[in-house]
Amino acid sequence: MTAGRWPRQKLGKLVDVKGGKRLPAGAAFSTLPTDHPYIRGQDIRNGRIRIGEPLFVTDEVFQKIRRYTVDAGAVCITIVGNIGDVGITPAELAGANLTENAVKLIPLIRDLDRRYLAYALLSPSAQEQMKLSAAGAAQPKLGIYKVNEIEVPVPDAESQRRIASILSAYDDLIENNTRRIAILEEMARRIYEEWFVRFRFPGYENVRMVESELGLVPEGWPIVAASAAIHVNPQTKVAKDGLKPFVAMNCLADGSMLIDAPEQRSGNSGSKFRNNDTLFARITPCLENGKTGYVQFLPDDESVAFGSTEFIVLRSRTLTPEFVYLLARSAPFRDNAIKSMSGASGRQRVRDACFDTFLLPQPDTETLRSFAEKVKPMFRLIQTLAIKNANLRTTRDLLLPKLISGELDVSAMPEPEAAAA
Repeated sequence: MTAGRWPRQKLGKLVDVKGGKRLPAGAAFSTLPTDHPYIRGQDIRNGRIRIGEPLFVTDEVFQKIRRYTVDAGAVCITIVGNIGDVGITPAELAGANLTENAVKLIPLIRDLDRRYLAYALLSPSAQEQMKLSAAGAAQPKLGIYKVNEIEVPVPDAESQRRIASILSAYDDLIENNTRRIAILEEMARRIYEEWFVRFRFPGYENVRMVESELGLVPEGWPIVAASAAIHVNPQTKVAKDGLKPFVAMNCLADGSMLIDAPEQRSGNSGSKFRNNDTLFARITPCLENGKTGYVQFLPDDESVAFGSTEFIVLRSRTLTPEFVYLLARSAPFRDNAIKSMSGASGRQRVRDACFDTFLLPQPDTETLRSFAEKVKPMFRLIQTLAIKNANLRTTRDLLLPKLISGELDVSAMPEPEAAAA
């Protein structure tokens, strides 16, 4: 069929919309993993279903809500919160229970490609329809009958397949890079723990362990306060005039060093930082949620950015930048900061004095140099992969509405392998 002339149909003619199910009254999630994962609305985003900290239900609860499960490849739409985010369920989540805050779409026609449907629902046109259809001021909700009214273009089956293949090629690359980023960061954390928590650094067998107020530590590693080894909110000047990168709190990931999509703003009010600084969230619940970023997106080490007033900037004095970031990610460091919080309920903030009371062994210069040589390439590769992902997302987001609308002739576009290259 000619591109740009694809017929539009309402979802109610294409799929059966089934709501999820809340847990029965009095039921609770399982405290241990079971064979029955539970998908929440917050797990459905950006075209995929990704579960950070998984929830599970017991066998007993599962028997009561088992008909509200989703199959592998199922397309889901949240109805509360992030209205209209669409997810394609991965195979490992087949049979998972679905929250009452989402619906699943069951194709009614054989020639409907589920992947195409997910991308069609991510298109600006469908997203705008969902936003306009959501009802409720405090918490907009997209009801099942409203989902049925959403219109999407429906090309022939082969065009659907090619569109889905081209777009998913970009998403698969993004997913692969994201996994690599997580692995690299986990590797760096494990090296830090092995060297500076377990003290199994290269040559440790030849180093004598001595008693200290922190227990046994390598001889020659004095015990110092964090504030002696780290500059806390160092004085950094930012010109008031002109546009500079600005990092809001939502630019930080919950469990990663990545800083996503800084804005360009004028002014200089807020925290100031350079490359190789660590941004440590000072306010609840951002700190508890793991918001801690590592700055390496600036063009050079002399450039300066600014950001939220709720960041504590940490810069190495006697350690290395990578050590400071990984220390800031460690449970003891974070627990110490959380315990120091004060202020009104729900708006409590870390007190800077907590860094005076947190003690650590100061490693010798040679060990720190060896550590930096080992982990610095990992940090750089993480940033390189993050930049690649940003470029891939930009290309995908430009292609998506043009492919879904039929503006681009999909028959003339390369297959996924060529697109990915």
